[in-house]
Amino acid sequence: MFSDIGALEVVALVILAVLVFGPDKLPKVIRDVMQFIRKVREFSDSAKADIRNELGPEFKDFEFEDLHPKNFVRKQLLDNDELGLKEIRNGFDFKEEMSAVTDAVHGRESGGGSASAGSSGSSGTPDLLRKRDGLTPGEAPPFDSDAT
Repeated sequence: MFSDIGALEVVALVILAVLVFGPDKLPKVIRDVMQFIRKVREFSDSAKADIRNELGPEFKDFEFEDLHPKNFVRKQLLDNDELGLKEIRNGFDFKEEMSAVTDAVHGRESGGGSASAGSSGSSGTPDLLRKRDGLTPGEAPPFDSDAT
């Protein structure tokens, strides 16, 4: 709970507590705070036990920490590989893909051994960067949904 509080902060809190409550009332305040923390923990533990009892035996391995979104995603998607996500994730080479896109945007030849982005060679893919001269007879003009 207090793993990120250093020794200097603890000393500062103790000095502040002594100044605010005084040395004669401080033990009573600490005792009251500890009783309050115990009651809150007992209440939360009993609430968790009641929820587990109401859910039934099929949820006996249910943990409330699994409801945290970070833990939920890790458990459902990353640890459980029923969908084959690890294979899909390992199948992508994002650096190569991004360098190919960058080369295509700048009109350079792609260096990854794939088809060049600057020409429409024997790969059969059209060059999207080269401006077309005109429409062939009977061809409809391109439709731009953003322009309408």
